[in-house]
Amino acid sequence: MNTYPNRPEDVPEEESNQKEAEFSSQEEVENEAPKSPKSDSGWKKVVALLGVIILVAGLAWWFTSRSDESGEDKLIDVNKGNEMGKQEPINQGDVSPISGLACENWNRRPVAVMQPSDSQARPPAGMSEADMVVEMPVLTTGFTRLMAVYVCGTPPEVGSMRSARPDFVHLAKGMDAIFTHWGRAELDSFVGNLNDGVIDNLNCNNDAGQSARECCFRKEGMSRGVDSGYAKFDELLKCAEEFGYRTENRFGGYPHQQEAPIEQRPEKANLEVGYPGDLKVIYDYDQENNEYVRYWGGVKHTDRNNEEVVAAKNIVVLIAKDNNMEEDPHYNNMELGDPWYDQTESGEAYFYMNGKEIKGRWSKDSSKVDSKLMLMDENGREIKFVPGQIWLNVVYPNMKLDWDEGKTAEEELSAA
Repeated sequence: MNTYPNRPEDVPEEESNQKEAEFSSQEEVENEAPKSPKSDSGWKKVVALLGVIILVAGLAWWFTSRSDESGEDKLIDVNKGNEMGKQEPINQGDVSPISGLACENWNRRPVAVMQPSDSQARPPAGMSEADMVVEMPVLTTGFTRLMAVYVCGTPPEVGSMRSARPDFVHLAKGMDAIFTHWGRAELDSFVGNLNDGVIDNLNCNNDAGQSARECCFRKEGMSRGVDSGYAKFDELLKCAEEFGYRTENRFGGYPHQQEAPIEQRPEKANLEVGYPGDLKVIYDYDQENNEYVRYWGGVKHTDRNNEEVVAAKNIVVLIAKDNNMEEDPHYNNMELGDPWYDQTESGEAYFYMNGKEIKGRWSKDSSKVDSKLMLMDENGREIKFVPGQIWLNVVYPNMKLDWDEGKTAEEELSAA
């Protein structure tokens, strides 16, 4: 069993155009300016002056290209507009580079879609057909957002759709995905990156990057207007082509292995990921199908398109440092090795497949926006996944993470 203590409870709030009146802030670290030495000797003064000039120039370069430990945002020009080079496929055959499943669209460029966690927007559409889903906190309250990545799957609709957040962009770029969203975070530096073409994107709100409102629609019957943003997946593919985006994949992918035989799998197990309130997730291991059925806010997570229960073959949990965005403390920043805001580019990871827990590490090269998110075991070998959907959860270091090989999700919920 692997358990982290609960984070001090934050009650998630619905997102709206109104920002929180008060923001939590982290202690700022002040940096003293260097003081120039004094000497009575003329030549020593000259040498000292030159040293100070060199030192000041070096510090100026450092502080304009990186943020200090207080979490101050940095805006640097990294790989903007650069195309990912063609990578050698890791898996053999006509299979998705992400899920490892054989399919007709195996070489189609991934499409990443931003989607909400709000209970009013559930159930979301499309996620049962995603090759990978990334879920992580985006607000200082612990409120989460999701990014579904599609290669093999072509769902009829995807939605609700939500605004882009910086933490997802470099992950999407690292998988060579076309990044699709409805709006963006109110961060000038982030808007600048999208407008500069750091990633091929489709923005259904026309407020940063490639305007694509005509590619999306408002779905009738939703209880809130903010939840009505949807898109026909075929329309997204059509729009991407019309905007001149490359449609063939260049991402090498993640390696895969055969499933363990049933006699080597536990009869029951569950994994709890302690996001706050009704954002909490429990994965219930199904021995027969060798998959993890997802519970969201205490009920099974279903897909609006087909009413299927969402179940992943692989669960990944990344432990990442978090801090408030200096530009606007309303937003949370998970340090996952992005080139703009992060100081950290590696950390602990846990992997769940075949009913077992594997401890390991993650890393991402922050000098390259399109670097691959590396997922490795404790010996530094790349993790081999079971063919099928990968669900990737990002959590704070002190957020609850509980793997229990002796209980089902229903037993866990009834005992709560």
